[in-house]
Amino acid sequence: MNIGQAAKSSGLSAKMIRYYESIGLLQAAHRTDSGYRLYGKDDLHTLAFIKRSRDLGFSLEEVGKLLTLWQDRGRASADVKAVARQHIAELNQKIAELAGLRDTLQDLVEHCQGDNRPDCPILKDLESGGCCGSGQRFD
Repeated sequence: MNIGQAAKSSGLSAKMIRYYESIGLLQAAHRTDSGYRLYGKDDLHTLAFIKRSRDLGFSLEEVGKLLTLWQDRGRASADVKAVARQHIAELNQKIAELAGLRDTLQDLVEHCQGDNRPDCPILKDLESGGCCGSGQRFD
């Protein structure tokens, strides 16, 4: 199938397929005499693997590691688990950071009068670079 068909089948854009090929996540496609890329079932399987990995938030570097492990039938599952555990730790760190951001912004919103006055604790915090800290009242 051509790249458009592979894109439709995989749920990825043709641009992403070309990109994954250019960085080595996907083997270079076979080409017709006129230069069009051709993809087979194995390529689609690899694209599905890449898409699912990216959907789970794995970085391109991690996807590369996982692809290498997936293609190595002699690999230890402990190696795969280690990559997944590291990714979970990174996700937990991001979740904690996002929760902190949410809490800070929630506090600022709660202290904003939201009326016709120009005084706004949200803008004051942004202006100050957050130097006043979360929980500071601006009433």
